[in-house]
Amino acid sequence: MTIPKKNIHKVAVIQMASGPNVSTNLMDAGNWLSQAASEGAEIAVLPENFAFMGHHEQDKLAVGETNGTGPIQDFLAETAQKHQMWIVGGTLPILTDRADKIAAACLVFDQNGQQVARFDKIHLFDVKLPASQETYAESATILAGNHPTVVDTPVGPMGLAVCYDLRFPELFRQMASSGLVLAAIPSAFTATTGRAHWEILNRARAIENLCYVAASAQGGHHINGRETWGHSMIVDPWGTVIAEKKRGSGCIIGNLDLEYLHNIRTRFPCLEHRKLQDVG
Repeated sequence: MTIPKKNIHKVAVIQMASGPNVSTNLMDAGNWLSQAASEGAEIAVLPENFAFMGHHEQDKLAVGETNGTGPIQDFLAETAQKHQMWIVGGTLPILTDRADKIAAACLVFDQNGQQVARFDKIHLFDVKLPASQETYAESATILAGNHPTVVDTPVGPMGLAVCYDLRFPELFRQMASSGLVLAAIPSAFTATTGRAHWEILNRARAIENLCYVAASAQGGHHINGRETWGHSMIVDPWGTVIAEKKRGSGCIIGNLDLEYLHNIRTRFPCLEHRKLQDVG
């Protein structure tokens, strides 16, 4: 992995309340990405389902794109090139060899508009929430991924995880072996689970792996009746929330201080103190 030449980098996290109209969502995302670029962000992270949240889970099958082509991917590539900024494309529906299932793919585009990484959501949200009447079955329409993704970026190694993946620390531990500096976590946490667990999970993943976390979220009431928690945040390696957007659409910016990260890892080397990493 490449070692960045400077210590301070700006990262943007974008929060949205996406609906079923792709063009409208892309326009909204484009406005926030422009703001992120104007504030000097080198990397911007969009939320899960940023381009489409339909009335029903099956609706996303109709807007699925072939990997490498399609209006959503064209938007991400063109916007990244226009602003000379890396973009973590939340998730978008990518077609699979199953007609009834798409991949919830997080695509990363570099400043030249080239797709340089893809992560397919591994852990699918198939739950009945104990505190409400909500039931979710993502596996009915999504084909799960099966491998972690870490990509070399201007800020250093960046790992990808999506929403429910946040609850599985072993995924982040595996990415940490690649020298993880930043974890980008596009999400659409429900209001119920977000209220209970969102902040503590993001802070825990940052603390456990001594890395920055950029967690972008859906936040608000959606046309399909769903309410998402929001509270997009940037967390530093000590677990401090350094930027947060609680509700509504918006863009937050945070500094990633690599000297600070290095000092913490040197003085508090808990990653080196692990005893069980080789236990299978």
